[in-house]
Amino acid sequence: MKVKFFAIFRELTGTKETGDFAAETLEELLQALGQHYGKKFTDWVWADGGLSDDVIILINGRAIEHLDGVKTRLQPADEIAIFPKMAGG
Repeated sequence: MKVKFFAIFRELTGTKETGDFAAETLEELLQALGQHYGKKFTDWVWADGGLSDDVIILINGRAIEHLDGVKTRLQPADEIAIFPKMAGG
């Protein structure tokens, strides 16, 4: 599977995308990414025992809120995009 990083996540990972990870669920993937990329990455993704309100994750262009959230099952051909929520005016 391919994982694409945007904005702050590119800075935290040092890359635009990776294909080096495999997981059965989104939760497993995020845990593996956190172990690999460290505490700052983990702190952006997780908060209070669940997914942070500061992150948007798409799987094949669909927001995980419209799937099974972090329990969404992944396939090898999936493309996961990780964005920070942006605010501005």
